[in-house]
Amino acid sequence: MTCTVVVGGFFGDEGKGKIIAYIAKKDNVTIAARGGVGPNAGHTFAFEDKTYKVRMLPSAILNPNTQLMVGAGVLINSQVLKNEIESFNTRGRTFVDYNCAIITQEHIDKDLSNDHLKSKVGTTGTGTGPANADRVMRIASLARDTKELSPYVVDVSEKLNDAIDKNKNVLLEGTQGTYLSLYHGGYPYVTSKDVTASAICSDVGIGPKKVDEVLVVFKSYVTRVGGGPLDGELDKEEAKKRGWLEFGSVTGRERRSAPFNFELARKSIRLNSGTQLAITKLDVLFPDCSGKNNFNSLSREAKEFIGNIESQTNLPVVYIGTGRDLNSIIDRRSN
Repeated sequence: MTCTVVVGGFFGDEGKGKIIAYIAKKDNVTIAARGGVGPNAGHTFAFEDKTYKVRMLPSAILNPNTQLMVGAGVLINSQVLKNEIESFNTRGRTFVDYNCAIITQEHIDKDLSNDHLKSKVGTTGTGTGPANADRVMRIASLARDTKELSPYVVDVSEKLNDAIDKNKNVLLEGTQGTYLSLYHGGYPYVTSKDVTASAICSDVGIGPKKVDEVLVVFKSYVTRVGGGPLDGELDKEEAKKRGWLEFGSVTGRERRSAPFNFELARKSIRLNSGTQLAITKLDVLFPDCSGKNNFNSLSREAKEFIGNIESQTNLPVVYIGTGRDLNSIIDRRSN
């Protein structure tokens, strides 16, 4: 591993946070940099009976040796960022790019009061859409002009490229999911920018030839929050019966659910130039797999499910999530 981009393959909520947190600890990542939109994306993971939720920092917070960076393409809510720095004690290793745009209360108010965004599209109300609109109009404030962020401001692109050139382990964290991309998702039920792997590279300021692996994360079933079509959508009672009834980590809204969609998966892999896969929440589909750490110990049905994904996508499933905790994972690089 030198430079790996991690992106969501469906509509977000795939479990990227856990995968990123695990890799950061396991591979002792030097820098983890977050791309994507902003605090409208929450990543959640559990370790040693404690749950962690981040909206601004990369999910690599548990490795004290990892520098945490936010790329220039990401929108910053200064209060959310500062709260997370204090909560997770990451002062001294947290940095934001000087060109990050700032979300203001005015942006949040616009987001909450806009009927199209709230009622039709189903946005999170965090101000990211209006803030990105102001950025396009070139009137948004930037981190370099924000006094309270001055202790954290650096040139993230320079730091990342230097680390990659020195063969350090670098992890680039995407947010949302492929089908929430402004360009490649189900418009208008999308987020306010592109979130595919190439966009994450652009957000943090590295060129495509610097990337060694693109890890696409899929959940064992499909979920999405907000409006827009969802092929094979289950009704609430069936979702609850299967254990697929979930709630968003930022807004608490109920997630809609459907079975794993191979057609969407294959297209997502093409859009992202995926080289390897992670499958999360296998234990929800196959409860007897809960907490397993070795592929050979999985049930026949679970092995067939993973094998079917590999045969239909022509990519290896490298990581398999088997529970909430960070260590409930099968790392097939080692077994």
